[in-house]
Amino acid sequence: MLTVLQIDFPFNGPFGEEMSQAMQPLAESIITEPGLLWKIWTENAATQEAGGVYLFSDASSAQSYLAMHSARLAASGVCDIRAKLFSVNNPLSLICKGPLQ
Repeated sequence: MLTVLQIDFPFNGPFGEEMSQAMQPLAESIITEPGLLWKIWTENAATQEAGGVYLFSDASSAQSYLAMHSARLAASGVCDIRAKLFSVNNPLSLICKGPLQ
């Protein structure tokens, strides 16, 4: 079953174009994760937060990624990582043009 993972955490920047340049190697690595279909990167410079919304092909892949990514963030000094996992309701999402694969 398709699974959405939502993650956000405190982040001091960079944001915008600087973030795009700095995080490109990480983005290229993330897209190779097992079961990942897509990620939308999120950022809010005003509240000093960043994160993402991910679509995985299954809950197991999403949970594995969450464990690995949380450890990676913690190792770089990030605290207060907030994460939620959701099952996707495909029929309703398709009505609302959800980008499901």
